[in-house]
Amino acid sequence: MEDQAVKRKSGKKEFVGIVKSDKMDKTIVVAVETTALHPLYKKYVTRTKKVKAHDESNEAKIGDRVRVVECRPISKEKCWRLAAIVEHAK
Repeated sequence: MEDQAVKRKSGKKEFVGIVKSDKMDKTIVVAVETTALHPLYKKYVTRTKKVKAHDESNEAKIGDRVRVVECRPISKEKCWRLAAIVEHAK
């Protein structure tokens, strides 16, 4: 599945998610959805995690589907960077 974490050749994690906020300067908040099997009920549940990513040129907008890649810590909570905009919001 496309939304799962993918290891690249460099060993860095990569996520695809939806931009939820772009109000900060050079920072976007991306909601990443993953599916996990519940240990007791054996049903797949959707888990959502929000990560802050560095967007150097402020090009991503709310609703865009983006790919983020793990990087060195840029600030206290920001250790992801925008790799590409997969799909623009309609």
